[in-house]
Amino acid sequence: MHPLPDGTLATLAGLDAAAARTVRVGLLLPWANVAVETELARLGLRRTVFHHARLVPESRTTAIDASFWHGLRAASAQALDSLSHVPLDAVILACTSAGFTGGPPLPGGVFTAFDALLRALVEAAVTRVALVTPYPAPVAEAEAAALAEAGIKVLAHASLGLTDGYPDVTPDQILALVGQLPENAVSSAEAVILSCTGWHTLPVITELEYRIGKPVFSSNLAMALLAARVCAGVGS
Repeated sequence: MHPLPDGTLATLAGLDAAAARTVRVGLLLPWANVAVETELARLGLRRTVFHHARLVPESRTTAIDASFWHGLRAASAQALDSLSHVPLDAVILACTSAGFTGGPPLPGGVFTAFDALLRALVEAAVTRVALVTPYPAPVAEAEAAALAEAGIKVLAHASLGLTDGYPDVTPDQILALVGQLPENAVSSAEAVILSCTGWHTLPVITELEYRIGKPVFSSNLAMALLAARVCAGVGS
């Protein structure tokens, strides 16, 4: 299924309109993340209900590092237990970087935001991307390697180099970061990825798609697409 001509938000709207039933999705949220709840609520999905549980890493840190990622994964079982009386159709760990940095195994059937990104790319038949993140360069490089391992070629990537404070990144900063990508890489890419659930990417998606003429997938949009496809019975 390729994105509709109007872009990824139109693809999401089309899936939501085709939904045959209401689904319930459990979201396991990093404890300091405010962007996921803000952005998913603004997407206006009619047939998807998101149920949230907070993940507190044992280190009680918010900056991304191994103790944070592994702590989120370790806390997932208890968070999922707090949702055990809710009939869930899917569960997503709403952290992208926790999906490609290893650590304790997740409970069975739990997707990560990175899994959602991969699925969105597969559904759109995208195999070449440009990657943009707020992460430190080594983490962005690890994501590029994980994408390559999944069959997605990263033609270029750009990062802000931040370990924390992602909600404070402004739309202008995101647009400027995308502007740092080599023009030939953007031209050859089939899509641009705005990775990370912790920054507010929704305000720039439509503008970026208009500027570059390519679909733009953010982590939060990818999670919504995954949920909407469950609703519509697409690729499930």
